[in-house]
Amino acid sequence: MSAVPPRPFYYLENFQHVLDWIAARYDDLLAADERRFIARFPALPLASRALLVRMVMRKGPLFRSGKLRYDEIGCPDLAADALVAEGWLERHPPLDVDALFGLLTKSEILRVFRLSGQASLPRKAELLACLRGTHAQPARPLHAWHADLEEGVYAMRIAPLCERLRLMYFGNLNQTWSEFVLSDLGIYRFEQVAFSPSSRGFTCRRDVDDYLHLHRCRERLEQDADLDDVAADMPMHPLENAWLESRRHRLLYRLAQRYEKDGALPAALATYRACRHPGARLRRLRILERGGDIEAAHALAQKAADAPESEAEHQALQRLLPRLRRRLGHPRATAVPAPAVERIDLALPMPDAPASVEWVVRDHLSSPEAPVFYVENTLLNALFGLLCWPAIFAPLPGAFFHPFHHGPADLHSADFRQRRAHLFADCLAQLDDGRHRATILGTYHAKQGIQSPFVFWQVLDEALLRLALDCLPPAHLRLYFARMLADLSANCAGLPDLIQFQPAEKCYRMIEVKGPGDRLQDNQQRWLHYCAAHGLPVAVCTVRWKQDA
Repeated sequence: MSAVPPRPFYYLENFQHVLDWIAARYDDLLAADERRFIARFPALPLASRALLVRMVMRKGPLFRSGKLRYDEIGCPDLAADALVAEGWLERHPPLDVDALFGLLTKSEILRVFRLSGQASLPRKAELLACLRGTHAQPARPLHAWHADLEEGVYAMRIAPLCERLRLMYFGNLNQTWSEFVLSDLGIYRFEQVAFSPSSRGFTCRRDVDDYLHLHRCRERLEQDADLDDVAADMPMHPLENAWLESRRHRLLYRLAQRYEKDGALPAALATYRACRHPGARLRRLRILERGGDIEAAHALAQKAADAPESEAEHQALQRLLPRLRRRLGHPRATAVPAPAVERIDLALPMPDAPASVEWVVRDHLSSPEAPVFYVENTLLNALFGLLCWPAIFAPLPGAFFHPFHHGPADLHSADFRQRRAHLFADCLAQLDDGRHRATILGTYHAKQGIQSPFVFWQVLDEALLRLALDCLPPAHLRLYFARMLADLSANCAGLPDLIQFQPAEKCYRMIEVKGPGDRLQDNQQRWLHYCAAHGLPVAVCTVRWKQDA
């Protein structure tokens, strides 16, 4: 595989592709300056266009010309002329102390401030903190700070515009321009989904504005900004776009968590109350109980128990409600016992070299007649992803709108399954007549290496796949897949660590491993109870080291 793409201006071709794509699909969402940029960019000299894209793809917005030297571009100062004329770059921008520190090396900073003769000089960040107070001078160009540096500095003035264009293309700001490079290199391969020119992530300019506003609020929250300031800037009214509305509630949940962590319980309670993100109601219950308002906590818990939002909430309420009833003096309710799960207790010698307890148990239990594999969440997810590939990658409106989707954009939407109900039914029907085996193996070969939210190719091989298909009854696969489909966000995790096959008998057993001091997580308990209730072979293996006896 080539270390770099073979075309010297591959990045420019990719950037132009994005501009063409946006012009064809989002013209009604563009402002005048964005249309002008898209129209003017192709008319600039090749070197100028290439330099701008190089800067767009790097961390900015300030660049030293000495750091902008590329063989295919040549002199960066000459290439910058056309960009400066367009107003997209500013040459010799004024720099304050913070901007200066971002551009210069520590040795250059020491020369600027004549500190090189001092002993035990602090690190660059500590120097900046000291100099902020003692050198509060007006911003000025680099040569005014450091006359010996004969080097140009450029400030990119269209970074926000390019960020908006990237958002409109990808539908998110998590994916970067590197997606093109990874695809060119063959590191990432993406499913080729047919979508119409009208298929796009945003329906109006307000959607893009709302996304960017939520993104800025999230950045400030992650940078430990004042919580009340962030809360004041959060949109408290519902957004018309359902997808963005779910992002708003997720951000409200994070804000409430921060309030709760800081001990601001009234603010946390109010924010959770305004939030419909999964888990918000449960956090409200915890705060009410913690604050001693047991009556309110019990009333809310009883309401939640009548219509739990998820298995996770139902599980938590089974612990919380008895405690609240006891504190209110109510009669003890009869507890429903959980289904029994097989137990395996092992006392094993401590491994000589550091090794995970799951691997130690795998090697201890494995035999030629009954091999054991460490699969955790990968095997059943892969079987599901391979069988249901046509449903997952169905070209429905709003699911795919550019060529670099790792999975459908609505994967975790509440209506994901309903929108594809007939497609999933067709896929799962193959479990009833044995066609599933050929479909799974065929998809494994046909889609090898293509990005999928369920198939992790690096941990899956054909031998394991065939062994699983030999030993896992189709009826069991249907039960596993049914629970996964019920809540793809929660139920694709928490599966047992190991699987043991008995090829001669064409059967298997899932095994969850717990080492000394370890305990079952809630999502693992839910899977264990589901398996036990439906007759799916599962066991919990607890391990102690013989030296600890």
